[in-house]
Amino acid sequence: MSPAEAKKRIESLSSELKQHNYNYFVLAMPTISDFDFDKKLEELNALEKQFPEYVDSDSPTQKVGGDITKEFVTVKHRWPMLSLGNTYNEQELLDFDQRIRKAIGDNFEYVCELKFDGLSISLTYEDGKMVRAVTRGDGIQGDDVTTNVRTINTIPKRLHNGGYPDEFEIRGEVFMHLKAFERLNAERLENGELTYANPRNFASGTLKMQDSSEVAKRPLDCFLYFLYTDKLLFKTHWESLQAVKSWGFHINEHSRLCSNIDEVFTFINYWDKNRFGLSYDIDGIVIKVNNYAQQQELGFTAKSPRWAIAYKYKAAQAETELLSVSYQVGRTGAVTPVANLKPVLLAGTTVKRATLHNADEIEKRLKLHEGDWVYVEKGGEIIPKIISVNLDKRNPLAPAIQYIKNCPVCNTPLERKEGEAVFYCPNDEGCPPQIVGKMQHFIGRKAMNIDGLGDETIETLYQKGFICHISDIYNLHLHSEELKQLGRFGEKSINNMLDGIEKSKQMPFEKVLFGLGIRYVGETVAKKLVAHFKTIDNLASASFEELIVAEEIGERIAHSLITYFSGEKHKEEIEKLKAQGLQFISDEKEIILDSEKLSGKTFIISGVFENYSRDELKDIIEQNGGKIVSSISAKLNYLVAGDNMGPAKLEKAQKLNIPIISDAELLGMIG
Repeated sequence: MSPAEAKKRIESLSSELKQHNYNYFVLAMPTISDFDFDKKLEELNALEKQFPEYVDSDSPTQKVGGDITKEFVTVKHRWPMLSLGNTYNEQELLDFDQRIRKAIGDNFEYVCELKFDGLSISLTYEDGKMVRAVTRGDGIQGDDVTTNVRTINTIPKRLHNGGYPDEFEIRGEVFMHLKAFERLNAERLENGELTYANPRNFASGTLKMQDSSEVAKRPLDCFLYFLYTDKLLFKTHWESLQAVKSWGFHINEHSRLCSNIDEVFTFINYWDKNRFGLSYDIDGIVIKVNNYAQQQELGFTAKSPRWAIAYKYKAAQAETELLSVSYQVGRTGAVTPVANLKPVLLAGTTVKRATLHNADEIEKRLKLHEGDWVYVEKGGEIIPKIISVNLDKRNPLAPAIQYIKNCPVCNTPLERKEGEAVFYCPNDEGCPPQIVGKMQHFIGRKAMNIDGLGDETIETLYQKGFICHISDIYNLHLHSEELKQLGRFGEKSINNMLDGIEKSKQMPFEKVLFGLGIRYVGETVAKKLVAHFKTIDNLASASFEELIVAEEIGERIAHSLITYFSGEKHKEEIEKLKAQGLQFISDEKEIILDSEKLSGKTFIISGVFENYSRDELKDIIEQNGGKIVSSISAKLNYLVAGDNMGPAKLEKAQKLNIPIISDAELLGMIG
């Protein structure tokens, strides 16, 4: 390769890898596999060694991770959060072992740990109390996410067992268990929201939310695995793991002390076969030299410790034949393509289906043809996915697969909104899976929670013609004798069902609103809307401008609400439910104001306050006639700013010349 060609390739690889780094670390939406990323990084590293005159200080080989998000305060790490060198083959691991032996001799041990597929975190403790939690960021500095990390139950906020130093840092990985991921993703799908590709993305996206109360609703977990102190307390890493476990930290039970590389390979091979039985994702094994003095002697490169390496598993893959593509219609009308495959064994289970996500996946990324042989992967994904096509086996006469134009159930032409990847069937009042799905959603535990009614019963009642709309559920008492004739319903079960339906009429407005199944109106959004608008009539008649003033209501939700309430059939349905006695008015007690000194004024609260919680400040503002809004605009009167306020909000407020006040100044305004 000539110097000119090398320069061009180095620039191309650098640009591509920087974008992948941004997608992975900042957006939490990777577009390339770890294996492919590492191979590109290896190529860039080799070229830079061969042509050092073209090495840029900002090269991906010189940096640990991605850029810093703007929503959180940036904190410099006291000890840099370096990344690990990694390998996918045994020979490179043997070479690593030989380098260690050459440097420190043969008298050493390894500690083997599972490599969790999550989000790295560094926790600082002072006098036994957690005072700060910071993400990896770019390895030199990261985002302060302390408020969010405090919601993770397995991270101790205060240590009770003694023996720990006055100040120390401990590092680990925040992750989400697979079952929790499946449940939460299913809820997002039900609410018409975008789903996450894998648990790591969900955990990362959650930890970077700005509302810690929402973070608390998502069950994150954390394993801790490395201690940093000013003065060495222990001689070995293994000793420190046992100690921090005794202090109350969540340490993974599968770590192992190994006396040689053969034991390391035994550990690696065991977990390569058994990793799919864990309740969380791992993508490899971390191998560390155990003795701290030997670690210091081995030292560091600019990017990685020389005394540790990650052995990464390749995602489980298999090749099989694509038999057909089918399409599923969800409650919100979203049409999801599914690949039907010739059964193949993958990661211990037989795979017959794989997700295809959307039309772009079929037509642009994979460019699927009928009868293609495809590679299926099950790594960080819960549902297997097709990663590529074996073009060598493609029949040259096979036609390309075209995404359907009409609903597979009701034949209505599909619609795709600008900026969205998903096609929708707009026939929400006449498409059977949407009708049934909406009724199943309405009776669910988080909505109306109707005892005696389940998904299968709804399906049966729909097929038999007893119910076609949500409001029909409240007329089932008129058909009790007919229901007895169906055979599957006994008198007791019918009575239980009718009792449950009657009791559901007392469910509060926010449950009813959530139960209606309006696209993008999830459980939290429903509560915010009820708190702001108080009645269904106020909500239904609200303009776009009035909707987006409400807390956490953005343009997408506002448009969805306007579309829903402009539908005549939706209006009729709400009137029928009103007539049945369902609650469409907020049951909040009327607030008796302390004063009207803040009347007509709007506020946003941001940051952390020493003497008050944000909820307490919100109550103070509202009890004195003020109004809390969710987004900064030129109409905002005051920004109440505390510590660790997001720099993006501060910058926008300053740009619009909005007064920025402290909590003390706020209290001064009301005397």
